[in-house]
Amino acid sequence: MTEWAFIALGSNLGDRRDALREARERLGELPTTSLVAESSIEETEPLGPVAQGRYLNQMVLVRTGLAPHDLLDGLLSIERRMGRVRSERWGPRIIDLDIVRYDGMTVVEAGLSLPHPELPNRAFWQRELSELLPHVAG
Repeated sequence: MTEWAFIALGSNLGDRRDALREARERLGELPTTSLVAESSIEETEPLGPVAQGRYLNQMVLVRTGLAPHDLLDGLLSIERRMGRVRSERWGPRIIDLDIVRYDGMTVVEAGLSLPHPELPNRAFWQRELSELLPHVAG
């Protein structure tokens, strides 16, 4: 059985557009996961207290057979393989991958909250999500 998942991509270091492209490719390489649609790419101001450059953000819709925690593990693995180092909260990053929604599931556990708790606070995520919702069948 496969589920719909909405994944946010963000980058503000290096070739940001290329980092988003690479992340999309790697998402499609996760087991039992296929990329269905991608939103427009949007440039945004950084969030949080750390001074840093602007982000390129995008959201993708995937169909996956991975359970939410397994999908999260896959995203963290992609981040590591692309060179992300988690040293500073809200700091600059080559790539950031977040599960925004996983079908209609609600999860509140250590390390994973679905829908993502920042969704109501990020207008760009809301725009990207609405751009992708028409691609969800049924």
